[in-house]
Amino acid sequence: MKTINIKKLGMATGLTGALLYLGCMVVMFMVGREGSIKFFNSLLHGLDVSTIIRMDIPLWEACLGIVQIFILGWLIGACIASLYNWQIKK
Repeated sequence: MKTINIKKLGMATGLTGALLYLGCMVVMFMVGREGSIKFFNSLLHGLDVSTIIRMDIPLWEACLGIVQIFILGWLIGACIASLYNWQIKK
């Protein structure tokens, strides 16, 4: 079996997370508070997000969130690839 490139899977996972974060930002911007609540309630199987949703997020905080999501995604992807490669060597 072939090994997985750790850096490439980390990058793919990190970029996917960042794109999802950007998509979330676009949804919230386009549909407003009530539309966001309906969207995320349906996405989360009826979990009520109306009490925790926040629409007044500063730009610096949104940028920081994108960076954090990318880093977490990269670490998750790298961890998955590392564990996979470690398993096939046995």
